[in-house]
Amino acid sequence: MENLLGLLRIHVQRGVNLAVRDVVSSDPYVVIKMGKQKLKTRVINKNVNPEWNDDLTLSISDPRLPVHLYVYDKDKFSFDDKMGEAEFDINPFLEAVRMRLKDLPDGTIVTRICPNRQNCLAEESQIVWKDGKVVQNMVLRLKNVESGEVELQLQWIDIPGSRGL
Repeated sequence: MENLLGLLRIHVQRGVNLAVRDVVSSDPYVVIKMGKQKLKTRVINKNVNPEWNDDLTLSISDPRLPVHLYVYDKDKFSFDDKMGEAEFDINPFLEAVRMRLKDLPDGTIVTRICPNRQNCLAEESQIVWKDGKVVQNMVLRLKNVESGEVELQLQWIDIPGSRGL
């Protein structure tokens, strides 16, 4: 871990209009992967609009790697069903963190990222100064599925003694 730059906290807020994989609903959970790291949220039973509000934390040593997000439906007696996937680049967020901003009014927009063919954003994502920190809210449109979005918030955590940004 000598190449550790810091930690990326991903607050997985909620899913919206997720696909139905059981008879009338789904039991969704989210898996976040970056490089060899794999984290997951808790399962929300029988809900296609789940509120996870789970914090998952990745150790960042190579910021060039994309973050992959997968949504699954938990099944008891068979393999879990896929409910879509997305990926996002953390470089715009890390560039804002590298600015070492301070003393800005709460809600100051640092950067805007528009949806395009190269990202999974469902709407404009804003990187803002909030409560003395740089945060990014994003809504990801899931791919390879009939419907669904996942709302996230990114926050950077500096680690004393790490290489830093």
